[in-house]
Amino acid sequence: MLMQSAIKPPAAKQILLAYSFALLAILVLDALWLGVLMGPSYQSALGDLMLAQPRLIPAALFYLLYALGLLVLGILPALQAQSWQRAACLCGLLGLVAYGTYDLSNLATLKAWPTTLAAMDIAWGVVMSATAGTLGYLAGR
Repeated sequence: MLMQSAIKPPAAKQILLAYSFALLAILVLDALWLGVLMGPSYQSALGDLMLAQPRLIPAALFYLLYALGLLVLGILPALQAQSWQRAACLCGLLGLVAYGTYDLSNLATLKAWPTTLAAMDIAWGVVMSATAGTLGYLAGR
C-alpha cells in the first residue's frame, strides 16, 4: 500500500495570490527596466525596429502567459517543497530559457540584433523571473 504525501496541494486562494503577485512583479520590474533603466539603450540599439508605442494586446498576452509559466513551472513546485529557493531557481531557469530562446534566435536570424543587448536581456530575464517567482511564492505561502 502506498503512503500519501503529508504535504497538501496549494489551495485556490494560494494559487491566485501567487499568480497575482508574480504578475504584478513582472509588470513593475519590466516597467522599470524598459521604461526607466534600459529604454534609451533599446531604442539606440534597435532604432527603427522598435515601435513608438508597444502593442498592448500582445504585451498583455505575454505578461499573462509568462506569469502562468512562472506559476506552473516554478512557484507551484516551490510551494509543494515549501522552499523559496526552489522558486527562485526554477523561475530563474525559466527566465534563462525563455529570454535565451528569444535573444539567441534573434542573434541567429536578424542582421542587426546586438550581442550586448542579447546578453543584457538574457541576464534581465533570469533576474526578473527569479525575483517575480520568489515574490509569487512568498505571497502564496
